[in-house]
Amino acid sequence: MTAGSRRTALVTGGTRGIGLGIARALARDGWDLAVCGVRADADVAPVLASLREHGGEVHYVRCDVGEPGDRARLVDEVQARFGAVNALVNNAGRAPSVRADILDAEEGSFDALVRTNLRGPYFLTQAIARAQLARRRQDAAFPASIVFITSVSAEMASTNRGDYCVSKAGLAMAVKLFSSRLAGDGIPVYEVRPGIIATDMTAAVQDVYTRRIADGLVPEARWGQADDVGRVVAALVRGDLPYATGSVIHVDGGMSVPRL
Repeated sequence: MTAGSRRTALVTGGTRGIGLGIARALARDGWDLAVCGVRADADVAPVLASLREHGGEVHYVRCDVGEPGDRARLVDEVQARFGAVNALVNNAGRAPSVRADILDAEEGSFDALVRTNLRGPYFLTQAIARAQLARRRQDAAFPASIVFITSVSAEMASTNRGDYCVSKAGLAMAVKLFSSRLAGDGIPVYEVRPGIIATDMTAAVQDVYTRRIADGLVPEARWGQADDVGRVVAALVRGDLPYATGSVIHVDGGMSVPRL
């Protein structure tokens, strides 16, 4: 992108894991970035510095997307800094605090996870989409798009992570809803479903998944990387998949392909 055509992306959870892989890919493509997370500014300073090496502006907002007040402050701060957001990437999420059989799982853990993984991105998308619509009504050439990062767990059941699966399945429906609502206004909405990706979230079960990958769980026979997801998201928000709103893109090495 040239200096006069720079676009802004908001990547939630963009300072670690899959979110950082997405932020890196967008930074390489010349986007200005707003990223948010729950860590202190000092803790993410090295990450922000690395993203700025690509020449774009990078702004961090400490924010819990599950909190309505934090979401409102995030939207206000990003719009004050950059104006309207061209691309929203709903990536922030959390794993279950305890992996519990669905017959033993407790409501408190369920509520906390759904609050972050489902309610937060649902209403953040509502706020950003309203602003994008307003801009496009002023300028039909204003490019806008929305991406939801879900998981193969949106369709593949794990009975010791029921809350996580339900939250991701809910996001998959949110994609259908927002893509249907916004299609007529020229704002595509996509779903990206990562599989087993090497991040700090999966570090605790690294040995388990490494064995399962070796046993054939993933046809491509390797761990996914955050940059694998980032490259897909970069293509989507660049506009490389036109006439494809509502599409689900699996980034899972073939894991979700039905096999005999």
